[in-house]
Amino acid sequence: MLKLDNFSNYILDNLSLEIENKNLIILGSNGSGKTTLAKVLAGLLSDKIIDNKLINYIPTNLDIFDEFMDVDQYLHLSYFNKNINKKEVFELLEISDLENKKVKSLSSGESQLVLFASAILHNAKYTILDEPTANLDPQKIKTIFHLIKNNYILNHKIIITHNLNLAYKLGFDIIYLKNGKIDFNGSSKEFFNQKTLDVYFDTTVQIKDENIVVDL
Repeated sequence: MLKLDNFSNYILDNLSLEIENKNLIILGSNGSGKTTLAKVLAGLLSDKIIDNKLINYIPTNLDIFDEFMDVDQYLHLSYFNKNINKKEVFELLEISDLENKKVKSLSSGESQLVLFASAILHNAKYTILDEPTANLDPQKIKTIFHLIKNNYILNHKIIITHNLNLAYKLGFDIIYLKNGKIDFNGSSKEFFNQKTLDVYFDTTVQIKDENIVVDL
């Protein structure tokens, strides 16, 4: 179980949360505390979490100091999941052409795919994915969606995203953060109805033809 009891820091305000053997999506506006909460859950900003030794936090950016390290070497560092090998992961994500490419030379989209590959190879009890579809083209977003949806690829997933359509299609439970506090904690069905969406997004976000649409 992941558990926070009345936790506060410079962003989060008296926050309590329990996550046990389930998938979760964390939503919220910019600056609401989503990434901070993820780092707290992963034990990167606090040591007050129960059972955080089995968490893998995948950040939005791939930062590495070794300019000579290639993708294959980088992924070898994450290789804890003996049920799948690197070749299979390269094929799943269609990134075999990146195997010998220097990590420092990757584009933002390529870096995102390599980070997701590292998550699969590590396959912790809980994988926290911070904006896993950022910088990806539509086809790769679809690939990532299906891999997240597949319960055999990763164990329990905690997804931080601004991609409301991704959140809607995944159907995981939802937490919505507002000013460092949990303002909503419930099912996808409860969150993704027009009445609730109007509360958080005015009339900007609409449900149309089983998709979430931003009305510009």
